[in-house]
Amino acid sequence: MSAPAIQAALAQMQALSTQATGQTGAATLPADVAGEPNGGFAGELQASLGRINAMQQSANQQAMSFQSGDTDVALNDVMIDMQKASVAFDMGVQVRNRMVTAYKEIMGMQI
Repeated sequence: MSAPAIQAALAQMQALSTQATGQTGAATLPADVAGEPNGGFAGELQASLGRINAMQQSANQQAMSFQSGDTDVALNDVMIDMQKASVAFDMGVQVRNRMVTAYKEIMGMQI
């Protein structure tokens, strides 16, 4: 696929995205200047990755607290939170794999 064809397809996708969201004017960026997501697919993906990261950090902190002898942290809570973080990470990896597959399919299309 040639560069002009890719640019034309990208411009068409951006126009359709803008039309679907009801926006006019220039296309929006995935994040504003402060780095916060502004909606759309990219924003949701970024927010999901942030939630996965927060779950992992929370589970690790809880495990460290349990290991240090904190009596307020129960083993069953640690195990459940670690499993939730693991499942969330696995889901994130699967989403990434599907996005890579979709990208490869799109790049292989003939116009």
